Amino acid sequence: MIMPAGRPLLLPANPRFIAFTLVLALLVNMLLGLTGMHWLPDVLAIVVVFWNVHQPRRVGLVFPFILGLALDVHESALLGQNALSYVVISSMALAIQRRLLWFPLREQALQILPLFIIAALVEWVTRLIVQDAWPHWSQLLVPFLQASLWPVVGALLLAPQKRAFAPDNIRPL
Repeated sequence: MIMPAGRPLLLPANPRFIAFTLVLALLVNMLLGLTGMHWLPDVLAIVVVFWNVHQPRRVGLVFPFILGLALDVHESALLGQNALSYVVISSMALAIQRRLLWFPLREQALQILPLFIIAALVEWVTRLIVQDAWPHWSQLLVPFLQASLWPVVGALLLAPQKRAFAPDNIRPL
């Protein structure tokens, strides 16, 4: 893939760093789930989509499924409810990942918003069918909050991949 003009060349992502961020996002989701506030963002969904966009061969669909099952067990939710949502959002992210990488992080947030809305709808419909529970009105804000956090989380996760600026005659890059 040809890089857009003006974009910095990134170092390869460390697989340990990817795994660390996914586990950390799972733990943050678990802690946020204990508060009982419905309007808090799904940090794990943001990180899963980010790594599916930037490292699709390393993350894929298996890790989101396993992390979703772990979150289902923690929340005592229907087994597979979050896993289904994460697999749906990951597959949609994989479908648009080549096009999405051409845009800066702020513009990516606008294109990621429909993915977060669809994932929230999948989770709400699953909950409605199985538990006959309507979503709380504050849950309607969650996809918009996740999309607004996309540039911040993206900048944090891309920071270790930035090359050190040390130009010399030996290294042209």
